Amino acid sequence: MREVSIEGDELFALDEVFPDSTPGALLKGARYKEDMTQAQLAKASGIARRHISEMENDRRPIGKERARRLAEVLKVDYRVFL
Repeated sequence: MREVSIEGDELFALDEVFPDSTPGALLKGARYKEDMTQAQLAKASGIARRHISEMENDRRPIGKERARRLAEVLKVDYRVFL
């Protein structure tokens, strides 16, 4: 049995909806959703733009602390990036 939201909508796990998504792809998608460039996200989060690029391309792990900082700016749950 699935969980249901307050509105009565059925809830799905992220990996059920996007089975091939990587943390980097989810980071890029969240950034696009907020209509931000990497430079804008870097300034807002205090994380170097180069590091954001590397995380989006799965060449650098995001890590818990960075995930929390990014999630706050991008208005998502930090666990999507882990």
